[in-house]
Amino acid sequence: MSGVLVGDVLGGKFRVERVIGTGGMGTVVAAHHLQLNDLVALKFLLPEIAAHPDTIARFLREAQSAARIKSEHVTRVFDVGMLDNGAPFMVMEYLEGSDLGAMLERGGPLPIHAAVSFVVQAARAVAEAHSLGIVHRD
Repeated sequence: MSGVLVGDVLGGKFRVERVIGTGGMGTVVAAHHLQLNDLVALKFLLPEIAAHPDTIARFLREAQSAARIKSEHVTRVFDVGMLDNGAPFMVMEYLEGSDLGAMLERGGPLPIHAAVSFVVQAARAVAEAHSLGIVHRD
């Protein structure tokens, strides 16, 4: 996880509380903002991914693009930073909830109205990005 451990203080202001999740490109942790006394999410590239300068540049462009999107359907990006080892991280809005996979495991297939609502929300998020000239790559 980019050499970051629970309890570490990053940039003198973010104390890592717990790992939220890890994917193919990175890890997201919950962190306590020491000055604002608030919980944020920090996104890091995996060490093997962060070793490539072009990937770091892409990550920083992603943060810049995401910060431009002001939608209730998109997690806000507030800031970026660098670890002592040069690996970048994004500072994002912390949101409580569960992911779709967990919902499906717990309750099985969604009712039609819920599935449609989720698809509409995702479409609104993508439409907001497209209106700013941003194309989502995943």
